[in-house]
Amino acid sequence: MDEGRNHDSPGVRVCFHGAESTGKSTLARKLATEFGCPLVEEYGRTYAETIDTNFRMTNLLSIAATQNRRMRDACAAGAGLILLDTDPLMTAAWAEMMFGHAPHDLLGYDKAEFYLLFEPDTPWVDDGTRFFGGAEERARFAALAEDMLVRAGVGFVRIGGRWEKREEKVRAAIASVRAAVAKPLRS
Repeated sequence: MDEGRNHDSPGVRVCFHGAESTGKSTLARKLATEFGCPLVEEYGRTYAETIDTNFRMTNLLSIAATQNRRMRDACAAGAGLILLDTDPLMTAAWAEMMFGHAPHDLLGYDKAEFYLLFEPDTPWVDDGTRFFGGAEERARFAALAEDMLVRAGVGFVRIGGRWEKREEKVRAAIASVRAAVAKPLRS
């Protein structure tokens, strides 16, 4: 299903990935504004806020397809850096958490070039669209989020600690990715 990447685009996608209420959306918005780069916001949140929170598997499949389309559109714009506040791999974790399995379609979408895995070591805040606030649920959801990255065979950096430390780690990870992309290839 490798339908997500514009292979001619020099851009790099950095995906904020992990359990709920770990600062992904807030930090992704802040850094996208600061860096002046596109942010592909989490369509699942938009869906939950505007349509329904009573998810079925068909809803998750639709959410993943919309998320992927938005990522493709951002890549087509040709930006050097694109921040993703989730991707279909996170939707796969939701499917596993809610229904006990993740359809292959959710794992088949193209992957970001770099993932930041946010640890659930921050206070959980109920904003009306979140589901898994108990300690055991949060730990299980975080483990499933990590498992999806491992199953997909993508590299990632763990982001944890206090808010300031998280931001510092994310900035350092993005800087290293940007530096790696900027280096000329040796022949």
